[in-house]
Amino acid sequence: MFHGSMVALVTPMQTDGSIDIAALDRLIEWHIAQGTHAIVAVGTTGESSTLDFDEHCAILRHFVAKVAGRIPVIAGTGANATAEAIALTECALQAGVDACLLVTPYYNKPTQEGLYRHYKAIAEAVPIPQILYNVPGRTACDMLPTTVERLAGISNIVGIKEASGNMERIKELVARCGKQLDIISGEDAINVDVVAAGGKGTISVTANVAPHAMAMAMDAALRGDIAAAREINRPLEELHKVLFLEANPIPVKWALTEMGMIGPTLRLPLTELSQPHHERVRNGLKLAGCL
Repeated sequence: MFHGSMVALVTPMQTDGSIDIAALDRLIEWHIAQGTHAIVAVGTTGESSTLDFDEHCAILRHFVAKVAGRIPVIAGTGANATAEAIALTECALQAGVDACLLVTPYYNKPTQEGLYRHYKAIAEAVPIPQILYNVPGRTACDMLPTTVERLAGISNIVGIKEASGNMERIKELVARCGKQLDIISGEDAINVDVVAAGGKGTISVTANVAPHAMAMAMDAALRGDIAAAREINRPLEELHKVLFLEANPIPVKWALTEMGMIGPTLRLPLTELSQPHHERVRNGLKLAGCL
């Protein structure tokens, strides 16, 4: 249902920490012009964990109004409390988004049965397409393929963003439920490999700074021209690494600031990129043709 290069968009902020709507609008227009296939709003990269409920809902309404149906808008609505995730997902539905992306509950470390019931409850409560999101490196929670397979039978669960970085996991997901769910890369370094294995695209951090190249690489991979996709991706390989030198979205916000796209502000407890990493991120941007 949702394919190609889907940018996990940053949330630009003013120096006082308020959302920079003018910069956000510039980013949205740039991505549409550059060929990005969908925008993920207020996910991890969008600093969802430091937005309050009202801000979260307001920014989703703004995304929908600004994008105006030109490409899909996917809302990050995951939480570690099922009731909160339902409330955020309902808010996203009312805002008019096309789908929701729901990260596994973090910190409280549910069992596989708990994960199944959590996602089942959200899907049954809110009739909107929903994409599961597994990122064990950030959440201390790993949703196993057997659990994903159980959830694949629920009609409005339409995909999974798998961000373990494990290609064997990707292949198992494709084998178990690739006919029912879109398997989406959540690890930029293996985006082309994921599509080659049967995935449908990426929800990408790198696309924030190299949207056209990411879109072209995914287009090539999805039409089966993996050699062309790898060639397009090659100049981005250093970016895939340096944008994770510190916790996302610290490096990508610094990179966008270096490109003159946004200001440098993040909300605490995140802080600006450490000085020793500046030159390496700058070099990655140059290799990718972003500077």
